[in-house]
Formats: sequence, structure tokens, C-alpha cells
Amino acid sequence: MPDNARKPLQEARHEVGLFQRRVLAGFVFIFLCLAALSVRFAFLQVDRHDEFSARSEANRVLTRPLAPARGLIYDRNGVLLAENLAAFRLEVTPEQVKDLPDMLARLGEIVSLSDDDIARFNVLRKAKHPYEGIPLRLKLSEEEIAKFSVNRWAFPGVEVVPYLTRSYPLGEKFAHTVGYVGRIDADDLTRLDRGDYAGTTQVGKTGIERYYEDRLHGQVGYEKVEVNADHRPLHVLPDRVAPKPGENLYLTIDVGLQEATMAAFGGRPGAAIAIDPRSGEILAMVSMPSFDPNLFVNGISGADYSTLLNMPDKPLLDRVLRGGYMPGSTIKPFVALGGLELHLRKPEDTVLSTGEFFIPGQTRAYRDDQRWGAGRVDLTQAIAQSVNTYFYSLALEMGIDRFSEFMSRFGFGERTGIDLKGESSGVLPSREWKRARYSQAFYPGETVIAGIGQGYWVVTPLQLAHAVATLADRGEPHVPHLLRAVQSGIESRPQSLPIQSSGPNVIRHRGNWLAVQQGMIEVVRKGTAHGLNDDFPYVIAGKTGTAERYSRTTEEWTSISASPIERHQVLFEAFTPADDARIAVVVALEAGRSGASDAAPIARKILEAWLPGDQERQGIVDAHMKVADAAGGVQR
Repeated sequence: MPDNARKPLQEARHEVGLFQRRVLAGFVFIFLCLAALSVRFAFLQVDRHDEFSARSEANRVLTRPLAPARGLIYDRNGVLLAENLAAFRLEVTPEQVKDLPDMLARLGEIVSLSDDDIARFNVLRKAKHPYEGIPLRLKLSEEEIAKFSVNRWAFPGVEVVPYLTRSYPLGEKFAHTVGYVGRIDADDLTRLDRGDYAGTTQVGKTGIERYYEDRLHGQVGYEKVEVNADHRPLHVLPDRVAPKPGENLYLTIDVGLQEATMAAFGGRPGAAIAIDPRSGEILAMVSMPSFDPNLFVNGISGADYSTLLNMPDKPLLDRVLRGGYMPGSTIKPFVALGGLELHLRKPEDTVLSTGEFFIPGQTRAYRDDQRWGAGRVDLTQAIAQSVNTYFYSLALEMGIDRFSEFMSRFGFGERTGIDLKGESSGVLPSREWKRARYSQAFYPGETVIAGIGQGYWVVTPLQLAHAVATLADRGEPHVPHLLRAVQSGIESRPQSLPIQSSGPNVIRHRGNWLAVQQGMIEVVRKGTAHGLNDDFPYVIAGKTGTAERYSRTTEEWTSISASPIERHQVLFEAFTPADDARIAVVVALEAGRSGASDAAPIARKILEAWLPGDQERQGIVDAHMKVADAAGGVQR
């Protein structure tokens, strides 16, 4: 065969071989790809089936938390103090919003958004996960809901969500006692369990709302909702865990007495507290002036908060818990009792009051209120006429160590343990306290004025009321408290709480108590508050207190009170019936002429509002409890 014929044949064979190799390589490549695809398919469909199935289900089904209904708060007679009202809020899920600033700007044209609303939202957004709904605006009006509904399509990730908001029907009357709830902020999230508060926008901030948050909050529930690609709900699936409502609380406070106490102040700044000395139950607790707690529930505006904060009368200050008052002569019955209990005096022992008292070896005079003195007085007369000399000399005999030790038995210088947060401990003058505070020794002159409630003394109205209640119950101390009963469910009966003692009896000899009691009875009969017991059905035991407040700015003494006449802090303490007390009262005014002329009349009005009707009122409470038991619980 010629060479030119053989060459095309060789080229044909070469091309066939090349084609076969390429086909084989192609089949191998396709096989490897199919094998890899099969392996990947098996990996996704078998090994990670559960994971991707869950993701798919999550895209189709949304697990939505159900916030529990917050427990209600009642007074001792079943009057509603804190309730829940239906409302709507705007809620944003950040991961579903592409351009958040633009969305907020557009949304603000439809629904009013304040700078405070946006600031709170931005703070919460940093503290929460992107997939969590964050409240932007609470308590929408019907008009705002309608406007947003029309434009809902333009705001993916924004929803109108129903919720229960707190309301305080009696407003400022219980602002400091019941307190208020507020929007959950970044600080709250650091102390709260996020799972327990999923779907909840409010938490207790002050008062009973804060102290009993765990009881009031309840337990969160969950429901599953089928959604579309835009996460808009289609329908609720039957798989649902219902939330458990919080407990309903019944307080020891009586609304009628609380209102009468506030009215008795006539708008003057100060504090008053009434306690049942037999149990420590607080019957009324007033700090004046007050404020509307409803302002805080859905977030108070910066302007409103600044106004409250800068008001000269400080309405946000709870004077009962944190108000610092010099007790003045209200401390004298306790000092007199200390002299008897420590065997330094007998009730019949007398002291000569000439108008001035001198520490032996010193020339400084410590004065009596009566310029020329009260003459020779025994314990009863010393308390009734508030004779300083008697207590100057007694405090000096006791010495500061025995003085402070005995006064501490009544709870001075320490917190009472009331079921509220933020209580101040006050100041009980002592050698240890002054050394820690000033690194100085305690001088005899400071001991002398401590005996009449002056000097370093600082008490809160609650502390003084606790001490008076202990004295009224013959030395038996009880922890002051506001919670009277708890209702765990709408169908259950309110369960009363046991009475708590705060320690052993602080009075060793009953005769000593009778002597001091007689002195306090004489205070309102013929003493510094004479006439207070007129036309009252029970015998009142009381003591006035007038603590001078001056600021020396020039050569002259200048009053720092609002009026030159009312230049003192004035107080009055009382309990009645004197021999079997059912109520103990303390009234403190920040500016007044004297405890007798200003504070005592307020205390009389408080006693008139409670006695003699407390027995009938107690019958109403018992009947209320029986009705609740028969009906399967008190209706919301």
C-alpha cells in the first residue's frame, strides 16, 4: 500500500483512540460528579435530616412566647390598687428589617415616635438577639393602629402586638407603697432571666411591684404559629403551653385610712405611717408630696421626669423609707425606759430643772424649753412636759455605750426589714459610729444632746414607727410588713401570712413600761399635746418632737425652712388604746412650729379615721375572705 494511502488510515485510528479516551474521561468525570452529588445528597438528607427539617419547620412555624398576666394588687379589704388593661404596642424584629434608620424615619410619619422611644429601642436592640421582637412604641391609640394597618405592607418586620399594661386606678395615693412597673431596659436584662421574661415588656421598678416581682410576674407560655414567607401569621397551631398568671397580693394597707392620712396633711411635705403593733401590719403609709405612677408604666418622657426630679418638694423621694429626720423629743420615752431598765432611775426619782444644765466641770449650758425651768420633776412629769434637763442628766449617767446599746433594742440605727427595697438605716449615735465616720472620740456634750434626740441622730419615720409599735406592744417587736395574703389562682382562697417576730421582748419589767406609758398619757392630757384626747373614745399615749433646723450664714441665725415661723422639723408619735394598743402612728413634717401644733392634729385625724371602727372593719375583712373561699376566689 502506498505511503500516502497508509497515512489517512493511521490518522483515523488515532482520532478514534483519542475520542474513546475522551469519552472514557468524560464518563469518569460524570461518574465522579454523580458520586459526589450522591454523597452530598446522602449527607444532607440522612446525616443532617433532623437539623434541616427543624430549620424548615422554623421557617414555616414560629414559636411565640405568651407573656403571663401580672398578678393584681389589692388593699386589705379587696380594693383594687394595681390592675391590667389591654393595650397594643409596635414591635420590631431587627433581622427582618434591611435598613433600620430608613424604616424608623418612614414609620415616624405614620405613628408618632419620640426621641425617647427610639433611644430606648436602640438600647434594647444592643442587649437582645436580632431575631427577638423589640418594643418600639407602647400603648398605641386606635387611630395609630388603623394608620399602621393600612401601611403594614411597607414595613416588614414591624408588627402590632397585643399586651397587658399596668394601671394604678388610685394614682398618687399609693405611688410610693405599691410603686410602679416600667419598660424593661438594658439594666433589667442583666438581672432577669430572658426566657422567663420572653414577650414581657414591663417589670417592677419600685415599691411592692419591685419587691414581690417573682410572685407577681408568673410563668411565660408558648404557642406555635404557622407563618408565610414574610413571617406573617396564618393560623395558630394546637401545640400550645398556656402562661401561668402571677399571684394576686392582698396588702395590709387600708384605702380609707390612706386617703384620710393624705387629706390630713393638707399638701404639706412630710410623712406618716400607721402600724398595728400586735402584728406589724402597716395600715397606712404616706409620703407627701406624691406623684402619678401611671406616668412611668409605658416609659416616662424626659421632660416629665426632669420636672419631677427638679421639683423643690422632691415628690419622688419616699420619705417614709429614706427621709432623714432628727427625732427630737420623740426619743425621750425610750431614754426614760432605758434609765428604768438599766436601774439608773426609779419612776419616783426627781430631777431639778432650773432652765439650764451643766456637765460637771464645764461652763457650757444646755437649755430647757422653759426659760426658768420646770422645777423638780419625776419621770411622768419629765415626759409630759418634755423637760430636757431630766434627759440630759439621764443620758450622761447612761454614757454613750449603754445609751446606744439600749436604743438599738428598738431597731434604731438599722433597717426594719420591711418588704420594700431602698430603706435607709438612719444613724444611732454611738462611739463606734463616730469613730468610723469621723475618726474622733465621742464627747460628753454629744451624749447629753443625744438624750433629747439631737446631735448625730437620724431616723426614718418607718424606724420611729417600728420603735413606737414595739413600745405599744409592751416590748414585743414585729417586723413591719405590707403583704397580708397571697392568692395563687383565680379559683383559690387568699392565704394569710404568719405574723413575724423580729426578736425577743425588749422590756424586762412590766412596771417600767407602765411608768413610761403613764408619762405618754399625760402628754396628751396636760402636757405638750394637751387636749388631743378630748372627745376621743380611747386613751391616747403620745409624745411630741420639735427638732430645730438652722443655718448660720451671717452673724444671725437664719431659718432654712420656708417660713420663719415654721422653722423646725416637727414630729408626733402615738398609740391607742394606751393599755391595749391597736394602732401606732408617727407623723413627721419637714417644716412647722412644733410637734404639738402641727404634727399632733394630723395624727388625731388618722386615729379618728381608724378608731373606733377597726373592729367592724376587721369583720368586713374576715367576711371578704369567707366570701372568697365560698366563691372559689376573689374575682379579678
